[in-house]
This record gives sequence, C-alpha cells and structure tokens, in this order.
Amino acid sequence: MDRDFTARSNHDMGGMMAGTINKDNHNYVLWEKRVDAMMMLLSNDLGILTVDQLRKGIESLPPDAYDKMTYYERWMASIANSLLESGVLTTEELGVKMKEIELKSNKSEKSS
Repeated sequence: MDRDFTARSNHDMGGMMAGTINKDNHNYVLWEKRVDAMMMLLSNDLGILTVDQLRKGIESLPPDAYDKMTYYERWMASIANSLLESGVLTTEELGVKMKEIELKSNKSEKSS
C-alpha cells in the first residue's frame, strides 16, 4: 500500500485562505470552561492525557466532523476518545453520563 505523506490533512490549513478570523474578545460558556478545566486536570494533575494526545485526537477526526465541530467540541471528542481508548472510561459509563446530562438539560429547558 502506497501512502502519500505529503498530502495535507483536513485540519492542516497553514498558508491557505480560510476566511476572516473574529479577533473580538468573547466570554466562554460554562461547558467550554469545564472542558478546558477537565483537560488541565487530566494532563497536569493526573497525568492521564497529554497535550500531544489531545492534538492527535483532534487531527484524526473525520473531515466532516472536524469542520462541523467548534473548538471545544473537538477537544471534548478527543478527550472522550482518549479516555475510552485507554480504558479510563467504558462506552457504557460514557453513555449513562451523556443520558444523565441530556435529561438534566431537558428539565432546565422546560422550566425556563
């Protein structure tokens, strides 16, 4: 099998036109702050995940997923996949937690 190691991956946009960048300061929403804090905890405090692993996970996302996700959604996908691959989490545990969050979110939307 021949591989072209000179081909760009979807995320590699260096030197290409990519549109304008919004340089305005903005506030992060709570879930984005939590994702950032989770990465700091997993990497700095617990040593479970490295920044290189985070980047590798983000860069290995399929092009359509990468393009549709926001910055912190990519982080979350990479963190979750890394924790699943390393056995820190099981798919069942992740599924239960995601369902719990979905139910909690639906409750808060109904009460709003």
